[in-house]
Amino acid sequence: MVALLASAAAVSGCAQIGDSVPSAFADPAKYDLYDCKQLEAERASLKARATEQERLMAKAETGVGGTVVSEMVYRNELISIHSQQKLEEEAWRKGKCHETPPDTPAAAAPAAPTPAPKGPRAPRGLVH
Repeated sequence: MVALLASAAAVSGCAQIGDSVPSAFADPAKYDLYDCKQLEAERASLKARATEQERLMAKAETGVGGTVVSEMVYRNELISIHSQQKLEEEAWRKGKCHETPPDTPAAAAPAAPTPAPKGPRAPRGLVH
């Protein structure tokens, strides 16, 4: 048990260092040709991936030896995602991108049909 805790502490210390160092798996030029719309989609995707990775790590840490499992299995992927997020953020700033405003309810709803004018109508089938 002591060896397991010592391993967890050692791995945890390395992981904290790794968070500040760019990952070898993040291509610095990956986002150079992305436009703002593509960057916005990538931003959302990376955020979802990071959240899922953090959820998996938290779940793993609830079990016996979970911290070691969490660090060894999930930490490198999370570091890679964070590195990609940093590169995407740099491209976002360089491109002077802005968030797309969400659709307003009035703009998203279809226009109501125009009511027919009221008054006497000729019976169907009759032509004047």
